[in-house]
Amino acid sequence: MIKQQSFEVNLFGEETYIVWDDATLEAAIIDPGMATEAECSYVDNFIAQHTLHLKAVLFTHLHIDHTLGAEHISRKYGVPMLGNKADAPLGRQRREQATMFHMPANPGPLEMDRFIDEGEVLTLGEYKVEALHVPGHSPGSLVYYIPGAGIMFSGDVLFRGSIGRTDLPGGSYAQLIAGIHKKLLTLPLATKVYPGHGPSTTLADEMRSNPFF
Repeated sequence: MIKQQSFEVNLFGEETYIVWDDATLEAAIIDPGMATEAECSYVDNFIAQHTLHLKAVLFTHLHIDHTLGAEHISRKYGVPMLGNKADAPLGRQRREQATMFHMPANPGPLEMDRFIDEGEVLTLGEYKVEALHVPGHSPGSLVYYIPGAGIMFSGDVLFRGSIGRTDLPGGSYAQLIAGIHKKLLTLPLATKVYPGHGPSTTLADEMRSNPFF
């Protein structure tokens, strides 16, 4: 069985996720946005208490609120950082992003250990994790879909009752809407959606009530 745990962190209320195969305890952390020592400790304690074997960090995109805990995870666990190449410039511009959002953080550039793109399949224990490239919120936005568990981690592509903002550099409303229709709304409607901010939802609920569709 695939399990997940979310942690709402930093001033943006970003959702950091740990997802793992309960049989093998292989785990990944999605979008480590922890901004304080206390937030990092919550995540560390959870990993230790559940004896999880952290395998990788998966970034849905490289906006600063989704990456603030990257250095901590890298130092403590030594696992690879995976994201899409189109967002590489955002990773290198985290200090500029912090200034733009008037954040007290002063992060250095973040480089991926490996780039992943549309159609790449990762594994967590017995489960496949499919990467779907859905640009529009950022050029390299990825959604991680686990078909065997009927869940996805949508980052800032899709929220409950909304979609990601498209007014930031590299954003495109047309791209985002087209990608959601082509790659997400064609999946089983029972799929549960865990977004980068706010509560979870399902594709069925979004098809029925999301004003953007």
